Amino acid sequence: MATSDSVKNSVKQPATAGFFRRLGAWFYDALIIIALELIATGLIVALLQAIDAMGMLHLDQYGYIDYSDFMVRQPIIRPLYTIYCAVIWIGFFVYFWKKGQTLGMRAWKIAVVDDKTGGPITVTQALIRLFTSAFGLSNLSVPIDPKKRAFHDIWAKTRVIKID
Repeated sequence: MATSDSVKNSVKQPATAGFFRRLGAWFYDALIIIALELIATGLIVALLQAIDAMGMLHLDQYGYIDYSDFMVRQPIIRPLYTIYCAVIWIGFFVYFWKKGQTLGMRAWKIAVVDDKTGGPITVTQALIRLFTSAFGLSNLSVPIDPKKRAFHDIWAKTRVIKID
């Protein structure tokens, strides 16, 4: 029994990713999210232009300056557009964290894993991570935590590791 315990303890755990690697990955991912949201918005604007070209939308008749004004001020479209953008943002992180890495994490050679198993995280863990991350500000706890965990990692029971 002592032999198997010593073998388990001798297997080296991957190092936890530090603050600056996380910050680099966060910056890359922020740029990707901005690009995705711009593309998604472009699709909506193109759809609105097509509807307008068919004569089914009269922006000036209702006091809207342009399509963006319509999207952010119209009482029905505004919440739908907000939900649409949120689904894209949430979907990006949940999809990639379930796989272990976002594109920014891949570039910075880090991955998110389940703290207990060291395997992939669940959708629930990804959602907890996302909703407790405060748009990345919770990474500010990494330098002061002895285990280099961010606030959202503690809540979601995840760990961000370095990959060789």
